[in-house]
Amino acid sequence: SGEAPAAATRDERNLSVLIHVLGFFTLFIGPLIIWLIKKEESKYVDHHGKQALNFQIMITAIHVACAVLSMTVILAVLACLIVPAAVIVSLIFSIMAAMAASKGQWYRYPLSLPLVK
Repeated sequence: SGEAPAAATRDERNLSVLIHVLGFFTLFIGPLIIWLIKKEESKYVDHHGKQALNFQIMITAIHVACAVLSMTVILAVLACLIVPAAVIVSLIFSIMAAMAASKGQWYRYPLSLPLVK
């Protein structure tokens, strides 16, 4: 968190909010599309796009792992517990990220691996 070095424009803040909101609904696909289109135009959107991508890639990996786990009856119970927890965590952190982006702040998702740099 923290203030961006140069004030982010309203459009940059709005795009960054959209990146985080789309991340919740589309996993990494929505953020990826906006990030690829706008990353060269705005350091602010580039930052938020990378953060959302890294977090949503991790959430996607959790969903895939749970799908694999659910192929056996015993592990399906574990998968049924992990998926709702991942959805709740994704919702909470996506809202926090969107709120920070709307205020013109940098945001880093907790527990997120820096896969996209």
